[in-house]
Amino acid sequence: MGKKKKDDKKKSKKDDDLKVKKSDKSDKSDKGKDKDTKSSGGLSAALRDELKVTEGFVLADVDPHSTPGFDGDKDDAAEIMSSVDDELADLQERLYAEGRDGEGRSVLLLIQGMDTSGKGGIMRHVVGAVDPQGIQLTSFKAPTKEEQAHPFLWRIRNALPKPGYIGVFDRSQYEDVLIVRVHDLVPRSTWMRRYGQINTFEKGVVDKGTTIIKVMLHISSEEQKARLTERLDRPDKHWKYNPGDIDEREYWDAYQESYQALLDRTSTDEAPWFVVPADRKWYARLAVQQLLLEHLRELDPQWPEATFDVEAEKARLQES
Repeated sequence: MGKKKKDDKKKSKKDDDLKVKKSDKSDKSDKGKDKDTKSSGGLSAALRDELKVTEGFVLADVDPHSTPGFDGDKDDAAEIMSSVDDELADLQERLYAEGRDGEGRSVLLLIQGMDTSGKGGIMRHVVGAVDPQGIQLTSFKAPTKEEQAHPFLWRIRNALPKPGYIGVFDRSQYEDVLIVRVHDLVPRSTWMRRYGQINTFEKGVVDKGTTIIKVMLHISSEEQKARLTERLDRPDKHWKYNPGDIDEREYWDAYQESYQALLDRTSTDEAPWFVVPADRKWYARLAVQQLLLEHLRELDPQWPEATFDVEAEKARLQES
C-alpha cells in the first residue's frame, strides 16, 4: 500500500495543469515529464489571465506580496524557470532566424515600475537566459537635449526592435505620463493627450508585426523601503543607491494614482498591461518569464527554408 500511495502522489503531480505543488523531488527521473505541466499551457495561461489588466481593474486591490496563479515557493519557481530555459532559447533563436533578411516579426518586452521594483533582476534572470545577439535592450533615462527637441515618442520609435529581435525597454514612453504628471513638468493638457498618442503609436507598432508585452512590477512602499535599507547597509550595493529615491517616496500616492490612470487608459486589446506583484522577486521573475514564453509560443516562429539546394551543397562539400 505504501508504494501505491507514493505512485498515486506522483501521478497527481503530473496531472495538475494549473498548480505546482510541493512534493517528492528526490526522483529526478520525472523531470522531463514535469516540464510540460509546470511550464506549458496551464501555468502560463493561468498567470496570463490572472495578471492581465481588464476593465474595472483596481491597482490598490492587488497585494504586491501575492503570487497570482502560482501556489509554489521560491525553489519551485527556480525549478520551473530552469526547466523551460532551453525552450525559451529555441523560440528566440527561431524568431531571430526568421528575421535574418530584415523582415519578419519581433517582440517588445516593456518593463515599468517604481524604483527598486526588480527591473534589473528581470534583465539578468529572464532576458539573460537567451542569446544576447537577438536582444535589443534600452534603458530610458531622463531625455537628453536632442530628445527633448523632438516629440516624446521619437526616442521610443528609434529604439523599437528590428525584425527577429526581442526588444526590452527598461522604463519607456510611460515615463511621459508618470513622472511628468506627478511633478507637473508639462501642462495637464499635454500629458492627457499623450495617452491617446501612445495607444495610436502602439497599435501601429503591433500592426507592423511587433508583439508588445507590457509589464508593471507592482511593489509595496514597505518592500521598497526594505530594499533601499539593504542598499545602504551593504557596501557592495552602495553604487545602486540614489538619494533621490527617498525624495520620490514622498510622492508614492501620486505615483500610484498615475499608474492607475495609465493602466485604465492604455491597456488595449492590441497591447494589454500585465501587473506583476513584485514584493517577492522570485515570483516576479517567474511571471515575466512565463509571459514572454507564452507570447513566443503563440508566435510559433519557424526555421526559414534554405535558399539554396541542400543536396547539391552536400555533394559539393563531400568533394571539397
